[in-house]
Amino acid sequence: MKLSTALLATAAALFTVVGGANAAVIDLNFEGINATYPSTNYAEILNFYNGGTSNQGTSGTNYGISFPSNALAICLNTPGNACSNTSRGGLGDPNSQKGALFFLSGATTFLDDPAGFTKGFSFNYVAINEGGSVNVYSGPDGTGTLLATLDLPTTPSGCSDIYSAAFCPFVAAGVSFAGTAQSIGFSGVANQIVFDDVTFGSATPGVPEPTTLAILGAGLVGLGVARRKFR
Repeated sequence: MKLSTALLATAAALFTVVGGANAAVIDLNFEGINATYPSTNYAEILNFYNGGTSNQGTSGTNYGISFPSNALAICLNTPGNACSNTSRGGLGDPNSQKGALFFLSGATTFLDDPAGFTKGFSFNYVAINEGGSVNVYSGPDGTGTLLATLDLPTTPSGCSDIYSAAFCPFVAAGVSFAGTAQSIGFSGVANQIVFDDVTFGSATPGVPEPTTLAILGAGLVGLGVARRKFR
């Protein structure tokens, strides 16, 4: 009984550590921002991720992250639902297929995180006609020091006809930097670039770091060996 109790305690501690690492991963998948799906009435994201609401009254997890009024949640096509010329094509996270970030006015929209974030972030994007860029700043709304710039080339267009979208599939990208950032500028030609799964704490959009999964796997193997040894 004592050994079993010790093993269970070790397992619990392991899952706590891994769970804490996973909890640190923030994934903005832009789902549920539009009040209805499918819809061409694209929502202004505003304070959806900041304890408030979008301009359509929807609200999500409070990450302390806000967007200006030109940051919109575009409706993504799924089989049988056509609401834009953009789709994930059934690829990637199955829970991130209906919404994404884009803008219809200006050349840049911003993500503001007053608490600040470090090291880097990752995301998915699609831009079949005109490329874009991502810029990271030390202050809000693109102010302060420019910490990093990532140029984004055009992406291929080639999803199944069932998705009725030319802007498909999305491509993964990421950028690292030194210092603490408070804002990200997503830039490009209006209505020509779309972003999704903006992920802090992981080099892969929408998922934990591979090292986190490796720690979990190694721990479970170790527990299995110990259990067999002391049977």
